Amino acid sequence: MFPDRAFFYRLADAAKAETLPRFRTGLDVVNKQELGFDPVTEGDRAAEAAIRRLIVDHFPDDGILGEEHDDIGLDRDHIWVIDPIDGTRAFISGVPVWGTLIGLQDKGRSVMGLMDQPFTGERYFADGTSSWYAGPDGERQIHTRDCGTLSNAIMFTTSPHMFVGDDINRYRVIEDRVRLFRYGIDCYAYALLAAGHIDLVIETGLKPYDVGALIPIVEQAGGIFTNWEGGRPEAGGRVIAAGSAAVHREALDLLAG
Repeated sequence: MFPDRAFFYRLADAAKAETLPRFRTGLDVVNKQELGFDPVTEGDRAAEAAIRRLIVDHFPDDGILGEEHDDIGLDRDHIWVIDPIDGTRAFISGVPVWGTLIGLQDKGRSVMGLMDQPFTGERYFADGTSSWYAGPDGERQIHTRDCGTLSNAIMFTTSPHMFVGDDINRYRVIEDRVRLFRYGIDCYAYALLAAGHIDLVIETGLKPYDVGALIPIVEQAGGIFTNWEGGRPEAGGRVIAAGSAAVHREALDLLAG
C-alpha cells in the first residue's frame, strides 16, 4: 500500500516542528567531515527522528534510508529516503533555500516525493502520477517548460567547487552555452525546474537521500532526471535534470566530452 498526500504532509509537519524553530537562532553546528566541512545540526537529527517515528508506526514493513540515522531494511520493496535538511549550509547561514526531502522508492525506483520549505511555506509533491505545488499563493499542478535549446536555458548548480578533475571542464562547457547560470539553493533548484521557472540542474557528488524525493517531482512534472551516463539517478553521484528531452540530450552530449 502506498501512502497518500496527507501522510507525506504529516511527515513534513513533524519535521517542520523540529527545523523551523531552530532556523536563524545561532544554533550549534557539528562538522561530520575530518578533512573539509560537512555540517549537521540538532535540527537535522531531530527532524529525521520525527519522520522515522511516524513511518515506523504506520508503515512498519517499509525500509528507511536516511542521512542522519542508521538505515533499515534496504532489501525491502518499499524504502523511504529522507534528508531532513537538504542544504544545511544554507540553513546555518540563515538563507531560506534549504528543504526537507521525503521520498519513497518502489523496488528501487523513486515513485513519490515531497520537498518542504517551512520558512516560505512551500511544498512540492509528486503523488505517483503528477507533481504539485502548494504555498502562500494556493495549490496547483506544475509542469516543466521547454526552452527549446541549451542556449535559451537557465541553469543552476549548488557550487562549481563540487566538480573535481575533468568534470569541472565538462561543466564549464555547458555553463558557457546557457543563457543564464546561477549558483546555490540546493534542492530548491530542482523544485523550480519542476515548476517551469528554470531549465537545467547539473551536479555531482550527491547521495541517494539528496535525490530520492526530487526525482519523482521532476519526472512527474514532465522533466528528465538521469545520471551523466543517461541512466537512472537513484544512487546519486553525477546527476542532470532538465525540463525537456531536447535540452537534456544536448547537455548530456557535452558532459560526455
